[in-house]
Amino acid sequence: MSPTIDEAPSTYVGRPRYEGANIRTWIGFKHFEYLLEEAVLQWFRDRGLGPAALYHAHGVGLEIVDSSIRLPATLTIDDEVRATATPGTPRRGQGLPFTVKLTVERDGQEVTILVGKVRVALVHEKDAPANAPVPAALEPFTVAEVAQLVPSAAGVVVPQAVAVPEGSDVRTVLAPEGSNDFLWSWRIPYFYCHFSDRLQHSGYVRAMEEVVDRFLDARGISVGRMLDERGWIPVVSRARVQLLADAYMEETVHTVFTVEEIIKDVMYTARMACYVLRDGHLVPTATGSILHGYALSRGENAGALAEFDDTARAALLGVGA
Repeated sequence: MSPTIDEAPSTYVGRPRYEGANIRTWIGFKHFEYLLEEAVLQWFRDRGLGPAALYHAHGVGLEIVDSSIRLPATLTIDDEVRATATPGTPRRGQGLPFTVKLTVERDGQEVTILVGKVRVALVHEKDAPANAPVPAALEPFTVAEVAQLVPSAAGVVVPQAVAVPEGSDVRTVLAPEGSNDFLWSWRIPYFYCHFSDRLQHSGYVRAMEEVVDRFLDARGISVGRMLDERGWIPVVSRARVQLLADAYMEETVHTVFTVEEIIKDVMYTARMACYVLRDGHLVPTATGSILHGYALSRGENAGALAEFDDTARAALLGVGA
């Protein structure tokens, strides 16, 4: 292969997976991310650089290392989506950037349902079947490990490594009593990994979805309860997930979720930080942020934003928690 990095876009056409239609026929934000990923993969495949070709010829794994999305409209299970990825200029230590746009057709009009930015890196994989040098055009965004990339601080809080003092535990360090931090620790399963080894970007997207669910349940406003009692369902307007270092199959990821601010009583901002414990230090492996709210799922106003009351505000901000 002797490819060049051109500026032409590529488009993937498909539908969201049925798995994502959890409440009525609306699709959750995770499946927007999956369609974004397909657009990026299509760009590489159109140039003969699909993940299989890169792995088997050069021993590198194609990895999304940063995604930032805004969701201006809903997606439903029968929508046909056009997902278009347009590359930027690769920069050493920063990866290959893309802008991605997802659209659907409704009533004869093109409706944008996602606008996003993505960065991609090629990561050398251990035990790969071949390791021929990558083509020169790909070399600027090829790295030995994710930690070689320079993290972007735009829009997220980039956590630092944290020492765990002797006699302390992870919970004491990451979610001290009196804070609004919520901690969830989980083992990396093989089906969240790429190339027999590393936790992939979409694994962190799943973790973000799950830590929100666990946080809401712990605060007494679980998704099921709010749906049953009020007809409220969670909705996402923006999300960001950025990898900072490699995490490996069967390691334990300590995920901290913190609500930061309530906006106009209809949305809240929150951040996620993920760590693994190595040699007495909590090493950050990913960070993220999310803009969350609730929509009405029943009645003539279905789809409209719900307004938080005192109970919801107190739960989200940890008052009395």
